[in-house]
Amino acid sequence: MANVFLVDLEAVETRYTKQWKTHVPKLLKDEGHNVRIIEGPSDIPSATTPGAFLNFGGTNVYKARQVEVFSRYFTDGKVNPGDHFIFTDAWHPGIINLKYMSELLNIPVKIHALWHAGSYDPQDFLGRLIGDANWVRHTEHAFFESIDHNYFATDFHIDMFCENLLGMDLAKERDGQLAIWKYQNKIVRTGWPMEYMSDTLTLYKKMKKKDIILFPHRVAPEKQVEIFKDLATVMPEYEWIVCQEQELTKNEYHNLLGEAKVVWSANLQETLGISWYEGAVVDAIPLVPDRLSYSEMGLEEFKYPSEWTESFEAYKKHKDKVIKKIKWAMSQHSAYQTRLQEQVKFLEDNFFSARGLLENIE
Repeated sequence: MANVFLVDLEAVETRYTKQWKTHVPKLLKDEGHNVRIIEGPSDIPSATTPGAFLNFGGTNVYKARQVEVFSRYFTDGKVNPGDHFIFTDAWHPGIINLKYMSELLNIPVKIHALWHAGSYDPQDFLGRLIGDANWVRHTEHAFFESIDHNYFATDFHIDMFCENLLGMDLAKERDGQLAIWKYQNKIVRTGWPMEYMSDTLTLYKKMKKKDIILFPHRVAPEKQVEIFKDLATVMPEYEWIVCQEQELTKNEYHNLLGEAKVVWSANLQETLGISWYEGAVVDAIPLVPDRLSYSEMGLEEFKYPSEWTESFEAYKKHKDKVIKKIKWAMSQHSAYQTRLQEQVKFLEDNFFSARGLLENIE
């Protein structure tokens, strides 16, 4: 049984951070750990920065308060050697503050953190707007070195992180530094803590299906919504819905998932991908490109060749093939339900369970 300080993410109603507020503490407590949640203020902007995962200003207000809280814990003698700190977002300036206090006060603690994205991903906001500027790359490198256990949801994310941030030539790595880090659990491939998802979506299973195709992603350049909208003009027999443009509640979104036959992706950035898993849970066929995290996560029937949507120009070249694939999915929806459930089971066992994280907390 361990003492765990959980440095959480601010809850956004339309994101999984809302569920993580209650699920992650419960997960840790069920393992027998003593858990203290370190939150920020509740009066931060609730709206996300357009196209982003969080509000770029509000998230820093939230994180700054968290740093104050756990700094006071150190000064008040509430942190002991061997305690664990879990940051549910590795892009947190407080990691440096924590390492500073831990080492200078001689109170060694274990730091765990979940990596979602960063400048090392050219399609992420940091990658697009800031790129490889020294300040951001050195910051991310410092985070990585400060963290004892760096968690990633997919091998694709690990490879991108190692190549673009750490400068590794993975073709030559073999039994090199990456293998050593994995052995030491410095780099850990674990599923995200989303064991609750199947139960959450139970009410939306077996709903009457409609000829609906969903775009459940953020409306951002790397998600290529323009391809989806172009397809809608040439296949008007189906209803095409861009979820983020509808200002849906969580319940309304889940109802749409339950009614949809297909969940579509042409994403250029995806280090995990949650919405296509949600769709599969409620019997919607996912159609995803054979690239990014999808390559290791998707069964063959539900992937299409990456080159079909590598850009809008590539899509126009392969448009007939894309249309044929979508029509296949819509017409074969009922016939592929058994295979779809095999897909769900594979995702649940390997990508939406936090066993890899929990095993490092002793």
